[in-house]
Amino acid sequence: MALYLYNTLSRARERFVPADPGRVTMYVCGPTVYNFSHIGNARPYVVFDVLARLLRRSYRLVYARNFTDVDDKINAAARELGMSIGEVTAAYIDQFHEDMDELGVLRPDIEPRATAHIDEIIAFIECLMETGHAYEAERHVLFSVASFQDYGRLSRRSRDDMIAGARVEVAPFKRDPADFVLWKPSDAATVGWDSPWGRGRPGWHIECSAMARAHLGQTIDIHCGGQDLVFPHHENEIAQSTCAHGGTPFCRYWLHNGLLRIDGAKMAKSVGNILSIWEALQGYSGEELRLMLLTAHYRQPLDFSGDMGMAARRQLDRMYAALRDAGIEGEGNADDAPPPEPLLDALENDLNTPQALAALSGLARKTNRCRDPGARRESALALRAGGRLLGLLQQDPGEWARTAWGGGGRITKAAIDKLLSRYEARRKQGKDDEARKAVELLADNGIDIEKVKSRLDRPVMRIRHRQNVLRDRDAPAQKRKPAAEDSAGEADAVQLTEAEIAALVEQRKSLRTERKFAEADAIRDELAAKGIVLEDRGDGTTWRREAQ
Repeated sequence: MALYLYNTLSRARERFVPADPGRVTMYVCGPTVYNFSHIGNARPYVVFDVLARLLRRSYRLVYARNFTDVDDKINAAARELGMSIGEVTAAYIDQFHEDMDELGVLRPDIEPRATAHIDEIIAFIECLMETGHAYEAERHVLFSVASFQDYGRLSRRSRDDMIAGARVEVAPFKRDPADFVLWKPSDAATVGWDSPWGRGRPGWHIECSAMARAHLGQTIDIHCGGQDLVFPHHENEIAQSTCAHGGTPFCRYWLHNGLLRIDGAKMAKSVGNILSIWEALQGYSGEELRLMLLTAHYRQPLDFSGDMGMAARRQLDRMYAALRDAGIEGEGNADDAPPPEPLLDALENDLNTPQALAALSGLARKTNRCRDPGARRESALALRAGGRLLGLLQQDPGEWARTAWGGGGRITKAAIDKLLSRYEARRKQGKDDEARKAVELLADNGIDIEKVKSRLDRPVMRIRHRQNVLRDRDAPAQKRKPAAEDSAGEADAVQLTEAEIAALVEQRKSLRTERKFAEADAIRDELAAKGIVLEDRGDGTTWRREAQ
């Protein structure tokens, strides 16, 4: 079957025909690295990683995903933290790479950074000015929207909607309210570079156009991103790139993924439901999160919830069990077998991952029903090959149930961090026997202490600590709570309500029933740190507040 993709530009499902079959180009808009990426940001990287894997079966793919490492949000974060923008962006790029590695997202061929392409950006702007598509005003350089007749074709918005949706101030020096900034001035306290228009820095939209041209050429095959980027970002990319290239189209296929919601609600700082990838990985393995992000068709909204997480965990358990029971050992190998045709057909039909996952589950059931050992192994190898195309099922099936980063019945990162804290506290107190028990619990779950400690000592963790210090310093005095130290040296947090305590006690009971003792112990420790003492009896578990 040929590959068909839904093109946002045409609003139609089109057969993918590359301009050059010997070199397919794809560009995905990457993160602005001023904070942790949230779970909604992860969706395009996971989805379009599947597309990259699919394309590489048939073509030589050149895949670029950028980093925006100069931005007013980065400047603000650096000032708040008392750090350079280079320190802030380096830490968050490092964290982003770790997040992507956990999610099984393969590195793209090229990861261009805006700060490494200032010369290309300036040259791009100069070209637009020479051809009458840009103008200088009050040390700014702006793109003249009126100079590009097709402006608005991608988003199909009216002019009034575009002005309202551009989310930028209508500055008095603009010739047209819809004009957007290509270059803006920097004061002495703000990062900047010398340019023909004075010391300044690039606007956001021009960065991607310049980096795409530098690495992929004037016309690229596929450009991907979230639906929130259709306007103004991608609309502006088309305008400035088409005009800079004398009318040559910028991109042939535009793909956009639907947005992610948390328990039915839009993620928003005002609501307080922003969930970072790093935070999500405290409760789920990377493979579980990846499966969750693939459960809905990429163009549809995705509702992220705890129920979805449990379903993903059970589904992975069943598929890994099918591999293990068929005698499959070790990590995945690209030479195992070709992926099954039903799964390929689903992915070539505009990346229909729900249908592909259904094919994968069906193959797991078929594998379990096979009675002939040879046929069963062949079916299991096809199952693993299909999983590889989706970025799943590549761990050693025999180790899946024993790894810390796996699914049901396995220790979470949150529990690991608590065990590590317990180990460090007991070691400092000279309680070697208790420290040794924490080490044994970690070792029993396949955890290398040095590896975990190195993960917690990353630059971004030091930034997180600095943010907490500043937040505590700047909090109103009446809102601050004294921190009481428990025997492990951990600070007591806000007082739990009876309903919250009861919920944690019930969660611990379920974990003990499932023999997840390390996670159950972590809940006991969490409650103890807050002055809640649990007592296990024959008729259940009771709790009381420890006298202060």
